[in-house]
Amino acid sequence: MSAPVIRYIDEPHPITGLTNGKLGLWLFLASEVMLFGALFSSYILLRVGADSWPDGWDVLNVPLATLNTVVLISSSVTMVMAWVGCRLNNLGKFRFYMSLTIALSLVFLVIKTIEYKPKFEHYEAFLADGALVKGYEGSESITGHLDENDLDKDYILFSPDAVQHGTSGDDEHSDHEKGGEGHAEQIRINRLDIDRLTNFGPKHSNFYGLYFTMTGLHGLHIVGGIAVNLYFLLFGTGMFRSNPAQFSNRIECAGLYWHFVDLVWIFLFPTIYLL
Repeated sequence: MSAPVIRYIDEPHPITGLTNGKLGLWLFLASEVMLFGALFSSYILLRVGADSWPDGWDVLNVPLATLNTVVLISSSVTMVMAWVGCRLNNLGKFRFYMSLTIALSLVFLVIKTIEYKPKFEHYEAFLADGALVKGYEGSESITGHLDENDLDKDYILFSPDAVQHGTSGDDEHSDHEKGGEGHAEQIRINRLDIDRLTNFGPKHSNFYGLYFTMTGLHGLHIVGGIAVNLYFLLFGTGMFRSNPAQFSNRIECAGLYWHFVDLVWIFLFPTIYLL
C-alpha cells in the first residue's frame, strides 16, 4: 500500500491560492498580530491614563535602538536573498545569505543585551527627607545588585548622575566623598535614610514594565527565528537537492515570519523610543 500523498505542498490550492504551509503561516501571523496588538493597546491606554509618563528618547538608548533597526532591516534583505538563492537552485548563495541573516540576528540580540544591562545597574534611591538620588552603586557598596530588601551594610555608595533635594535642604543623610583626579564624586547614603531603592528594571514603573515585556517578547521571536533558520542552514541540504520546490516554499514561509518580526520592531521603535 502506497503512502498517502499530501497535496498542495509545492503548488497553491485552487481555492486559497496558497500552499498549505503558507496558509498555516498566515493564520499563525494573524494570532501574532492579536498578541502584539493587545500589548500596543495596553501601552496606549496606560500612557493616556497616566499622570506622568517618561519620554522614551530621554530615558532609553535611542542610538543603540537605531543601530538595531538598521541591523534588523538588513537581515530582512539577506533573508530575501537566501530565498532567491533557493529559487535559482544555488545552494552556495542560499547558505551565504542565510548565514548572514543569522549573524545579523545575533548582532541584534547582543546590542539588545548591551541596552538592557545598564537598566539593572542604574538605581533610584528615595530618601526619608524627600530627596531623590539617581546613580550607580560605588565600588565599596554591597556585593552584587542592590535590592531594597537585601541591604547587608549600614550604607551604600552612589555615583550619582542626578540629585533632587527635598524640603529639608540639608545633606545629613549623606557624606560626600571625592576621589582622586579623574574620579567621580560619590555619595555615601545611610541605609536607614532610604525609603525605597529600585533599579530601572520591569518593576520600576508601568513604562519599564511594558518596555521590557514588549521588547523582550520581540527578542524571543528573534530567538525562534534564529532556531528555524539555523535548522534550514544545517539540515536543509538534503531537501534542497531532493525537492527544491518544497524547500524553497519552506524558506519563503520562514521569510514571511522574519519580515513580520521586522515589522513589529518598526512599530516598537518609534512607539517606545521616540514618543
